[in-house]
Amino acid sequence: MQKKLAVAILNWNGRDWLEKFLPGVVQFSQNADIYVIDNLSTDDSIDFLQKNFPTVRIIKNDKNYGFAGGYNEGLRSIKNEYYCLLNSDVEVTENWIEPALEVLEKNPAVSAVQPKILSYHHRNSFEFAGAAGGLIDNLGYPYCRGRVFDDLEEDKGQYNDETEIFWASGCCLFIRSKDFWEQNGFDARFFAHQEEIDLCWRLINAGKKIYYTGKSSVYHVGGGTLNKQSAQKTYLNIRNNLSMMLKNLPFPQLIWLIFFRLCLDGVAGIYFGLKHGFPHLWAVVRAHFGFYRQLPGTWKLRQKNQKKQFYQSKWLIFRHFLGGR
Repeated sequence: MQKKLAVAILNWNGRDWLEKFLPGVVQFSQNADIYVIDNLSTDDSIDFLQKNFPTVRIIKNDKNYGFAGGYNEGLRSIKNEYYCLLNSDVEVTENWIEPALEVLEKNPAVSAVQPKILSYHHRNSFEFAGAAGGLIDNLGYPYCRGRVFDDLEEDKGQYNDETEIFWASGCCLFIRSKDFWEQNGFDARFFAHQEEIDLCWRLINAGKKIYYTGKSSVYHVGGGTLNKQSAQKTYLNIRNNLSMMLKNLPFPQLIWLIFFRLCLDGVAGIYFGLKHGFPHLWAVVRAHFGFYRQLPGTWKLRQKNQKKQFYQSKWLIFRHFLGGR
């Protein structure tokens, strides 16, 4: 019998991650159907799953669609009421599912929930990809409770609450399947990075809410697909962030903010070039041209209603790097 929740793990050549973390997912997810969506892996992931995890259902995509497109393709055939999109490099814990489902069950206005996301390698520290729930500033820079840019907090119980946030991390994202598909899922053009922020922003513009619960915890390795210092990651983050703002920002902020961010990206490109090398500077240039190429299609995806008060703080980049906070 189909269960309310489907845990969906996207895989591409991640046999080692599956071997390490899937046993825990199976052990602590008795009340969920478990799926692995495979993005045409060239390793032995499929054989490994079939041999060792007969209860895990496998969905085979016909090519590598990336994170965003890969989930869109795989989730089409999953009919459960709720999805949990779970990265393959995440260690789950006992009782990790119930608190998130409880939030969704008691409040129909909540579309998505994320748990507390801690570092696998530094167990008392929040992890970069989500920490204690995602927020955004007035310039469109995403940050988290427990993580501002690269500065991470230790978990001392300060975020053991249950609260509304702006975006939920895609590394462990509980979401109503109905709401996911009403927004046509992720924007597959993003390929990877910030697609979950874009989706959450669209949900908020549609009148929905995004929540965090500190009653559930998972541990994320991070960098399983693209290393933190990857120039391709720089490219995707900058291009996708600009496209996300163009789709979701209200007028008149849209007019001045996109231009201002393009200028700030130029400064960031010089900084990245000096710190990480020329490929990162070039990644910023490529990201801008990628944004321009996608601009007509992105504009068509704008919704009719954008919330004017979309941000939770102001001028974060200046306060953080110039003011030391």
